[in-house]
Amino acid sequence: MKLDLFQIDAFTDKTFGGNPACVVPLNHWLPDDLLLKIAKENAVAETAFFVDNGEKIHLRWFSPEIEIDLCGHATLATSHCLKTILNYKNNKIIFETLSGDLIVSAENDFYYLNFPSRMPIESSLPDIISKALSIQPKEVLKSRDYVLVYETEEEIQNIKINRQIFDQINLDPGGVIVTAKGDSCDFVSRFFTPQASILEDSVTGSAHCSLIPLWAQRLNKKELIAIQISERAGKLFCNDEGDRVIIGGQAKTYSIGNFWTE
Repeated sequence: MKLDLFQIDAFTDKTFGGNPACVVPLNHWLPDDLLLKIAKENAVAETAFFVDNGEKIHLRWFSPEIEIDLCGHATLATSHCLKTILNYKNNKIIFETLSGDLIVSAENDFYYLNFPSRMPIESSLPDIISKALSIQPKEVLKSRDYVLVYETEEEIQNIKINRQIFDQINLDPGGVIVTAKGDSCDFVSRFFTPQASILEDSVTGSAHCSLIPLWAQRLNKKELIAIQISERAGKLFCNDEGDRVIIGGQAKTYSIGNFWTE
């Protein structure tokens, strides 16, 4: 069977930036174990698979290890693929997903993801995570992911993870977000996933489901600009809308091709 494969850099306006995702359109669903093998072979943080059912598009996300319940950058990449490569006519795209229906609005070169809000609450940090961090946070919160708040952007830039220790904890399907108020934007972050083939995610849309309501409350503003300061980096245009968040960004197509599978 021959399938199309598109690799797209999300939350960036240039190739080699943002977070790379692979997008695979399907006419019908293949077995889950085959989808997982394809995602593993692609060797990026997420591969998005979708089936266009007409009114809605059924979208699923797979890391090289597991199926994910929510992924921002691969949703943005899929939207970009639909609009710029596959000539999808509607500027409002409705995705049917494990996290419910998600709407993406395409406006010029930007895509605005309407995602659920996940305000983190006060928590305690497991010792194993604390031991894996080179710099300790001033505050610990948790939603799906641990949200560790720091004093400065410099601390976020300088944090190092002892992977041998970090991988001893299983947060499936979550991870660890480190964040601080930004020097040239509203807030910055980085995201780490234990036991994953890719330790640090370049730009994590789903993490901003927690970061947006947190920083909107603390900065007393609804519209925010965020930068995930990984090596590839990515810029997110954020809006807090109560029980929903809007996560905006751009994308660039890196490659268009196909592959064969059984």
